[in-house]
Amino acid sequence: MRCPWARSELEIEYHDREWGVPVHDERVLFEFLILEGAQAGLSWSTILNKRERYREVFAGFDAAEVARFDKRRVERLMKDPGIVRNRLKIESTISNARATLVVREKIGGLDTLLWSFVDHRPIVNRRRAMSDVPASTPQSDAMSKALKKLGFRFVGSTICYALMQATGMVNDHLLLCPRHAVCASKK
Repeated sequence: MRCPWARSELEIEYHDREWGVPVHDERVLFEFLILEGAQAGLSWSTILNKRERYREVFAGFDAAEVARFDKRRVERLMKDPGIVRNRLKIESTISNARATLVVREKIGGLDTLLWSFVDHRPIVNRRRAMSDVPASTPQSDAMSKALKKLGFRFVGSTICYALMQATGMVNDHLLLCPRHAVCASKK
C-alpha cells in the first residue's frame, strides 16, 4: 500500500527509491530546488519524464557551471522540447544557480540553509490520508521567505514544501506506506 499518488512506473520508482529520503548532497538539493520550481503549474509526472534531459542540459545540476550560462544558452534551451520551455523558469534556474553560489560562500551551502528550517532533523509526520497532507507549512513559509530574500525565484511556500518532502526534510509517506518506516529511520 504505497502512497496513492505514485501510479506510473516512473512515479513508483521515484516514490520507492527517492521521495522522502533525507538528502544532504549539494548537487541533489540544487537539482530538486530547480525541478520543483519547474513543476509549478505542471504535474510531477511531467517533470519526472523530463528529468534526465534537465540533467543533460543543466550540466548535471552543477550550480557553478549553470551560473555561467548566458543569453545564447537560454535561447537554445527555449528550443529544447525535452525540458519545460518557459523563459522565466529557465532564467530562474540560472539566477538560482548564482544565488546558490552566494549561499555556499556566506552560509556554507544549501544543506546548511535548507535543513535549518527543520532544525537539521527530518520531521516525521503520521498522515493517514493524502487529504491530511498540507500544501505548505510554517516551515515552508519561512524557507520561501528566506530564499526570496537571498534572490531565489520560483520558491513559493508550496514549492518549498514539495522540496522538503522530496528531500526528506519532512516524511509525508502515509502511515500504511512501507516507505514511511524506512524513511523515518534515515537522517
